[in-house]
Amino acid sequence: MIGYVCVGTNDMARASGFYDALFGEMGVKRMMEFDGFVIWGKPGAAALAVVKPFDGNAATVGNGVMVALSAGSKDNVDRLYAKAMELGATDEGKPGPRGDTFYAAYFRDLDGNKLNLFVMS
Repeated sequence: MIGYVCVGTNDMARASGFYDALFGEMGVKRMMEFDGFVIWGKPGAAALAVVKPFDGNAATVGNGVMVALSAGSKDNVDRLYAKAMELGATDEGKPGPRGDTFYAAYFRDLDGNKLNLFVMS
């Protein structure tokens, strides 16, 4: 149902470098790029875009807004979370179980956007 999700940035080069490195760990590359818009994903699957706000105002973080990224395994959650931290992300919840069937880690990217890496069993 979801085609893609956008998160805002005020520094496209910095944000793009962060997501190139993080998504590279997932085997995901850029699939589209324009001035002020870069999108990563695989054809036929949901994608994530980093955008400069269309209205020209500064990008801000939406409180309560989060992008959840399916990591496929607990090991991938741990590995990708570590990569995000290495790239300068800030911790919002270290990898671990949340309930009986949900394993997740939470972080904020370089612009403060909140993301989640998860696997459900």
